[in-house]
Amino acid sequence: TGKHEEQTKAVEPECAKKPVKETKFIKEAALITTEEFESVPAYMKGRLTYDQINAVVQEMNKAVVAKYKILYQPLKSMSVPVRILYDRFMEEETKDTRGVFFIVEADIKEFTQLKLDKRFHSILNILRHCQRVREVRGSGLVRYIIC
Repeated sequence: TGKHEEQTKAVEPECAKKPVKETKFIKEAALITTEEFESVPAYMKGRLTYDQINAVVQEMNKAVVAKYKILYQPLKSMSVPVRILYDRFMEEETKDTRGVFFIVEADIKEFTQLKLDKRFHSILNILRHCQRVREVRGSGLVRYIIC
């Protein structure tokens, strides 16, 4: 009877459905609140407006999402240009950035329409002040970590 029980267990069909894909969470920077904007020193703000800063935050979030969607894809499903991007992303990662979400200026150029000019860098300064972004410098690159 012991053998008979093992056979009936083996015949029972296990879940016929495909396992649901585990969606990996991609961290995005929160928009700046009006209170935070008011607390930023005037010398940092210059003539920048609240809307301009939040527009840059949204564009950076788009870049982060686009980058990490590529990183989370299976290698076999990647086309050659995507694979080249993937390899670049892996080279940019260091022990300091392992396990956190970050982008570099090349990612911003690749995935957004932002100009990396003086205005952009002053907005990054404000984002650092409001603790939305952290900078890690090393090996010739500035990595902007999403806080």
